[in-house]
Amino acid sequence: MSTTTDLPVPTTAAASAVSDRPTVWRHGLAAAAGASVVTTTLAAIASAAGVSFADGTGVSLPVLAFTQLTFVFSMIGVGLAAVLARRARRPRSTFVRTTLALAGLSVVPDATFGFDVASALTLMALHAVAAAIVIPVLARRLARRASVPA
Repeated sequence: MSTTTDLPVPTTAAASAVSDRPTVWRHGLAAAAGASVVTTTLAAIASAAGVSFADGTGVSLPVLAFTQLTFVFSMIGVGLAAVLARRARRPRSTFVRTTLALAGLSVVPDATFGFDVASALTLMALHAVAAAIVIPVLARRLARRASVPA
């Protein structure tokens, strides 16, 4: 027995474009998880190679902190993408510009918290790796221009 559902069918090009594009949440969650795994793995390799990740007070970042922080900040990016998808005139370019600026600012603590050179450079590289994974995935989910209501 087959059943049919009477779902509304989009009648405008704008509605069709929106319905064809999956939400950023599912892809963002996957990108955040992937970035978390990659940065944690790279941090573990760097730690095994002798990078201390110790700040000026001698306190080291635990390797699992990379998982947690990458995931949390990636999900903040997902939330930003979701908001811009609904509110920005040019969601994709606004998201890319904003997140690249935020990624650039995210390395400031690495340079100023008293990490040794190897730790600071590794942390900066890990920020870039996470951004390189998450930003393109989310940007592809966003429209170039906001749809115009009919």
